Amino acid sequence: MDLTTCMKSLLLAISQYKNVKSEVNASQVQRQLDVIYGMKAVMVFASNQSLPSECLNSLVELIADPNTTVSLTLKIIGLLTQLASDNESREALNTIYNLISTLAAVVHHNSATPSEQVVLQSMQLLQKITYNTRVFHGSANIDDLFAFLVKHIQAPEDEITMPCLGLMANLCRHNVAIQAHIKSLNYIKGFYRTLIRFLGHSSLTVVVFALSILASLTLNEEVGEKLFHAKNIHQTFQLIFNILINGDGTLTRKYTVDLLVDLLRNPKIADYLQRYEYFNSCLSQVLGLLHGKDSDSATKILELLLAFCSVTSLRRILCHAMFGASFQQSLVATKLKPQVKPSEPIISLLHWSRSQLFFKKCYLLVDSSLWTTLQPFLELLLPVLLEQLQIPEHPLEGGLVKKKYDRIAKTIDVLLDILCEQILTSLGYLHLLCWSSAIMMSRCSVLFKTGTDIILKTLQIMNRVNQLVPNMEAGFYKILQDQRLITPLSFALTSEHRDHVQLGLQILFEAAPLPEFPALKEQVKDVRLSEMMDVYEQKLSSLASKETRLQDLLEAKALALAQADRLIAQYRCQRAHAEAEARQLASLLMDAERKNEELDGVLKTQLMETECAKSDMEQLFQDNRKLQTVAEEHESLKVESVYRAQRLETVERQLKELQTEHSSLNKQTETLKKLRFLVCPISNARIIIINLSIHLNKLRLIYSLTGLQQKIKAQEEKAKKMEKEKNDMEETIDILRKELSKTELTRKELSIKVSSLEVQKIQLEGRLKEKEALLKVQEEELGKHSHMIAMIHSLSGGKVQTNTVNLNL
Repeated sequence: MDLTTCMKSLLLAISQYKNVKSEVNASQVQRQLDVIYGMKAVMVFASNQSLPSECLNSLVELIADPNTTVSLTLKIIGLLTQLASDNESREALNTIYNLISTLAAVVHHNSATPSEQVVLQSMQLLQKITYNTRVFHGSANIDDLFAFLVKHIQAPEDEITMPCLGLMANLCRHNVAIQAHIKSLNYIKGFYRTLIRFLGHSSLTVVVFALSILASLTLNEEVGEKLFHAKNIHQTFQLIFNILINGDGTLTRKYTVDLLVDLLRNPKIADYLQRYEYFNSCLSQVLGLLHGKDSDSATKILELLLAFCSVTSLRRILCHAMFGASFQQSLVATKLKPQVKPSEPIISLLHWSRSQLFFKKCYLLVDSSLWTTLQPFLELLLPVLLEQLQIPEHPLEGGLVKKKYDRIAKTIDVLLDILCEQILTSLGYLHLLCWSSAIMMSRCSVLFKTGTDIILKTLQIMNRVNQLVPNMEAGFYKILQDQRLITPLSFALTSEHRDHVQLGLQILFEAAPLPEFPALKEQVKDVRLSEMMDVYEQKLSSLASKETRLQDLLEAKALALAQADRLIAQYRCQRAHAEAEARQLASLLMDAERKNEELDGVLKTQLMETECAKSDMEQLFQDNRKLQTVAEEHESLKVESVYRAQRLETVERQLKELQTEHSSLNKQTETLKKLRFLVCPISNARIIIINLSIHLNKLRLIYSLTGLQQKIKAQEEKAKKMEKEKNDMEETIDILRKELSKTELTRKELSIKVSSLEVQKIQLEGRLKEKEALLKVQEEELGKHSHMIAMIHSLSGGKVQTNTVNLNL
């Protein structure tokens, strides 16, 4: 089975699966993909042929369909991952098939289950195709992709964290619109904190991803100034060079080089790197990475060296590191023992001479003032350049032809840059160089634009050195008289680049004085030839008339197409305007719902506060009742204390009277003692007994009076305490009355606010109803526009039905 039959079978299986999504049809599509895998013909999809392009378009449509089975989606994503390894195929997947938006839709559809394998492989493919690619922020599903990335970067770490960080680093690099969108997020500070936390991660790849995102977002802001401050920049350089030298693989090294190249564009950081004390040792270790066998790593290292060369101070340091004293010794060792693998970085550059970055690197190095040091290096460089100028005898395939001639053009650019008469003459390579260039020019006729550029630059080299090589001048002028030179010369003179026009004029100035240079017009001497020319002129005139008619038809079709394009553009503008209005209305609706939720929360809190105030008021009423009972008890105690005070006054008066009587009785007893011996003993004894009994009664009355005085004093102290408690209760009652009045005012204000919130809620409901009515009107207008588009497609000859152009907001 040939490849074309496999493609047709795959296209048929895809169409059957689109019509009926069953397991049998899905397995049939997978079987056809396995056949193509088995034939190792995956890269056939990268060609510009119609059948592979149609198959690839259908496969991308299957991925975009959320109803496609997971196994089939994974199989197609694996195929696209292999295609994305080629730069041209990756660019075609972005520009023609819009694969980024499609994969973003796949991630959005499966965002509820991020642990699924389809999400992981989609993220890895997105990271691969967005590397060094500028993504348009307005593309479909990009905002959802950003939300997914930020959410999972801030979530607990899992297997999808690293692809999310890598994809975010790709999207933020050199994309101001996406950077502004991320900076405008509400949770950007938390996102920064998460990225800074990742700088201490055990995986160097995660560290370089996080540092790349921080450099893209914060390099010229306050956070970036703190992160890349003079105090911290040396630690950052140490971290970057450590990752670059001891990285986990090619992927980590690529992102580390990109990060350092971006940092070197800042003049302050470039100055800090020049003053970094360990820069020379780090540079020697970086140059040692050129000895590896990985071409991708070597290419990124050369790109980093190019970035160093863009800074004048670093460029001189790099030149001395590469062309130092040890370079001469290594060069001698290489010549003596060519089988030994060289250890100098400049020798390793010759081994990587197939890389296009090598020629740019060589140009920057030889442009310095180290000619005495560079001369031994040129002895090794020129044979490599001559080898690159040779065209293989066997014809190359389509993609290899373009790469070969691009490499030849770069080689000639390097030759023109290093073409110094003194050096090339001393090396003795001029004759080999020029004859190789002449042979290459005679065979360069495959690619028009690239071949023309090669031919003109080769003539420029021969014109510059034709006086230094024997017999070169005759060969140079012979080539100028060749008829095949007219096409590239006319292309150069009509080019839009000033350098090409200047080069074409220079060659024309050299070739115009030659006798056999093609003239503008030749004289016709043969009559038969003139008759033949007349016949051909008639045929040409008829063809020209047909061409004019076809041109008129083409202009009419172009006019109709322009009108259709204009209508489509108007429709797209109206659609974009409607989508923008719909987004605005959706945002307004979300704001209104959010405000409504906030107001509901405020209302609930106010109601809770009202309930608390009511409970406080009831408590205050109970306290007031208790205070009133205490006040009544206080009044009764006050009356009792007045009564006790009156009784105390009467008892004190009686006490005074008894005390006077007691004193008189004492005097009587004294007199009786004196008269005791004068009165008879019995009568005296009776009188004394009577007096003593009276005295005892008086003493008993005195003791009872002293007890009453103590009770009266206790009652007075109790009355004072009650008076003090009464005063305290009155003050507490005044305070509680004030608080009660305040709570009453607060309750009134809350009731007013509740009424105003209810009015606002009613107004918002009215506005929402108006917005819903407006959305219905806009949906009707979009339906009308979809019918207009269907009519436009039908007028332009398309077969698109009305239901295929319906729009969903």
